[in-house]
This record gives sequence, structure tokens and C-alpha cells, in this order.
Amino acid sequence: ESADPQKTAFLLRKSWSLYSVTPLYRLRRGRLREYARLLSAFIAAERQRGLAVEVGAELDISVGLSSLAELRGSELDQAALLVQLSSRSQGSSRSSEDKLVWWGCFCSVFGEELSESTPEEFTSLPLFLSHGADRYTALVGTWFQKTFDCCFRRLAISPQNLSWMVAMWAGCRLDRAASAVELVFSVPRLAQPLDISYAIHPEDAKALWDTVQKTPGEITQEEVDVFMDCLYAHFHRHFKIHLSAAKLVKVSTVVASAHCDGIVKILHSQYLPGVLMLLTELAIAQIQ
Repeated sequence: ESADPQKTAFLLRKSWSLYSVTPLYRLRRGRLREYARLLSAFIAAERQRGLAVEVGAELDISVGLSSLAELRGSELDQAALLVQLSSRSQGSSRSSEDKLVWWGCFCSVFGEELSESTPEEFTSLPLFLSHGADRYTALVGTWFQKTFDCCFRRLAISPQNLSWMVAMWAGCRLDRAASAVELVFSVPRLAQPLDISYAIHPEDAKALWDTVQKTPGEITQEEVDVFMDCLYAHFHRHFKIHLSAAKLVKVSTVVASAHCDGIVKILHSQYLPGVLMLLTELAIAQIQ
């Protein structure tokens, strides 16, 4: 709560791809400048080999690495690690500003479950978020895996976890006008893909959740199931379609949106720690 919101504002209103990362071996915070130079040289070498080739004019890529102590849940969490790639056209003057083209963020928000069992030589930052071209994500991931003996895996979000997210976030209230709560379902076993979008007025979704939740501040699987069953029953009553037979693939609320492929957009700083705590929990579960 005491963190400077300006330093974590870069996380808001961007689409982030999620990864789980095993603990990093012998990461030294005092060597971040050296790591940045090594990563920059690695990216340049890989591009010369024909990987991550730019269309048009060649761009010089510079790397920034920094610690972000504001992005953690408790003192037991390691400070987040922010990776930024910037580009400058070869024809640009040295005084011109570099353009940020890619962001990556290693973090742990209330990730005590993993950090307490991690040996001293390892740094536990189980959640990795990337924003930008996939080719840069692949290059940065390859370098970190080789340098710190860690493993990256895409973090998918199951329909059950999406149900938890929409139930939790539907109960959140903000002062400003809220957009509709939206659930997107994919219908299986069809010759042509078919998605069903189900939008609920935010006040109606909150009113329903308030009737389902028994203890404020606590959520159970039974309550989430009842909440979803009520939404399914309402939809069936109007359209005679059983949404329970379809797959929930995306949820959107005033707090955040999340897709089953592991893509998240966080919309409000007030709930940033809570969203990252949930994502950290999912990343740890995948590692274990």
C-alpha cells in the first residue's frame, strides 16, 4: 500500500503474456548493468544469425535491467526484476530518444510458498509477464535460461481459474463507471469455430455475488460454483443454450481481463497487487 503507484503504472492497460519461471541460480542484483550488456550482445548476435530479423531499417537494441522493490507482496518476496528493450534506427541522431519496444517483468507477490523452500543461492521470481513481440520474448527467455539455469513455461489459465477470477472481480466496486462483466465461451466439436459472448451489467453481477458470498473477504469453491450456475441458468432461460457444455475461454471485468491462453490485461492500480498475487499462485502451482 505504501508503494509508489507511478513506478508500477507500466503494468496497467497492456496485454501481458504469462509465464512461470523456476528459481534463478546465482542472480546478483549488483551485476544488473553487466547482465544488460551481456543480454544486449546476445540479442545482437542472434539477430545477425538471422533470428528476430526486422523488416525495413535495422534497429539498434539496447537493454535496461532494474530492480523494482515496489512490486512485491511482503518482505519475504524478492524485489521484481524489470527488463526493457529499446530501439533506435541507425539513421537517428544520438540525441533522439530510444523507443521502448518490449517489456518483461519477473515478480513474486505473496509467493512465500516457493521462496521459503528455495535455497539461498536461488532467486524466486515465479511469475514472468511479457509485452511486445514474441521474437524478443524468445530471445530474452533463452538468455535467462542459459545464464541462470532456470526454465520458462507458458502459463495457461484453466476455465476453473477463470471462473474464480470473474467471481472475485465481479464483487469489486470502483468509484468510476464500470464496464460490463463479459464471459466468452468456445463451443466444442463444431466444423466452424463458434464463440458465445455473455455480458452482464456490473451492478447485477455484484448484486448476484453479494447474495452468494457468505463471508466477506473469503471465497470458497462452492460459492464460485453457485455464482456460475446462476449465470448459466439465466442464460439458458433466455436462449435455451447450456453454457456449461461450452468452454470458458475469457473473462473481462472492471478489474482485469484474462484469456485461457495466458494473456492478462490489468485495468486498475487499486487491484494490481491482488491480481498479481493470484497469478503468482498459479505460476507456483505450475512449477510445483
